Amino acid sequence: MGLSLQHIDKILGREIHLKDVNLEFESGSRTVILGRTLAGKTSLLRVMAGLDRPSRGKIIVNGKNVTGASVRKRSVAMVYQQFINYPSLSVYKNIASPLKIAGVKKTEIERQVHEAAEMLHIEDLLDRLPAELSGGQQQRVAIARALVKDAELLLLDEPLVNLDYKLREELRVELQDIFKKGKAIVVYTTTEPTEALMLGGNIVVIDEGRILQTGSTAIVYRHPATLKVAKVFSDPPINYLKGTIQGDTARIGQHIEFPIEDYMKCLFDGSYMFSVRSNHLFLSRNAKEDAEIPAKVELTEINGSETFIHANYDGSRMVVQEKGVRSVHIGVEITIYVNPHYFFVYDGAGALVASPSGGVFDAKLK
Repeated sequence: MGLSLQHIDKILGREIHLKDVNLEFESGSRTVILGRTLAGKTSLLRVMAGLDRPSRGKIIVNGKNVTGASVRKRSVAMVYQQFINYPSLSVYKNIASPLKIAGVKKTEIERQVHEAAEMLHIEDLLDRLPAELSGGQQQRVAIARALVKDAELLLLDEPLVNLDYKLREELRVELQDIFKKGKAIVVYTTTEPTEALMLGGNIVVIDEGRILQTGSTAIVYRHPATLKVAKVFSDPPINYLKGTIQGDTARIGQHIEFPIEDYMKCLFDGSYMFSVRSNHLFLSRNAKEDAEIPAKVELTEINGSETFIHANYDGSRMVVQEKGVRSVHIGVEITIYVNPHYFFVYDGAGALVASPSGGVFDAKLK
């Protein structure tokens, strides 16, 4: 199956949900749509599914224009944030429902239901009603029902967002294996950069209904083409500081000065934005070339095995991601250390001009 979205707009009144979206998908591909809340992810899936019609543009499937075709005339299955199951039907009958509608033989229905249930580890729950299941089990049922439909297009709209951390981790791993076995086009939305990285495949970064960047997930993470992409594809959002390059020296704010890295040496003298992810900032020196950033603590968040320290440097807010539990009091003066090699460099328009893992280049969106 080949799926092409061409110049798709979705506009309701004065609200722009999607603007000039152009995307291509192939059978067996796995794509993550990454964006913040209200970025347009669900709108995009609904248009792809045929639940909504775009205000402009075409949807082409295998060379055929299906823009006006209803969802019933398309080979599509969808899993939502809120697990949707038939409350009066057993787990078995919930999973079997799309097969019965399609007129599949009883013996084949039984085989496929048990196969999907085993794949999602709910084979012992087939006689239960949805109300007797946990949230994680109910979502597994919804996913199993989507899988047995054997659709050419499988859409998952933040399917794990309402599950607890342990269940999310477990299902992410299982879903990766399931997706690899199928031939469907799989499109999965999330707000979490970490989840996008774990799922791998390809990525589409979206913001305010506009596609910012597409490509291999790993490559886009290493080369966020614009500062906006870097903010969306970092958790916490990437830190950024205004600075200049003069000759062989970079200066950031009033206190940071360091020899420029090799990948920055082809840049012209001038003003730039230096960005670094929170996991590359530290409260202790790791190497002699580390630059020192004097800052004042504004907030400390302890999140399980990590501590996020929010600090202010020269009017700019920064977040340090430290391993373990760290007790740092608000208002305390601290020194943040960063190896200059981890800086992304963006020009005045917010376009990437130098990347730690890719040198200097003229950044262009795909």
